[in-house]
Amino acid sequence: MVQVKLWGSLRSLADDQAVVEVEARNFKELLDQLVELHPALEPQIKRGVSLALDGVIYRDAWFTPLSDKNEIVLLPYMVGG
Repeated sequence: MVQVKLWGSLRSLADDQAVVEVEARNFKELLDQLVELHPALEPQIKRGVSLALDGVIYRDAWFTPLSDKNEIVLLPYMVGG
């Protein structure tokens, strides 16, 4: 199990939970499990989210390995300049 911190508006889509636990070995499994546990997250996940793993931000890194020792933060994908 990994703990995932939900950032910003993602919390309200997961019953106002700041941290959720899911069984996932990589970013893709994490997203799949989040959608299964909290279906309201699906539209945002489809629009795009980023993963901060131990302080490094990834996007579309589906097979990035995860462990219970990582600090994992899920953020809405932001664009801009």
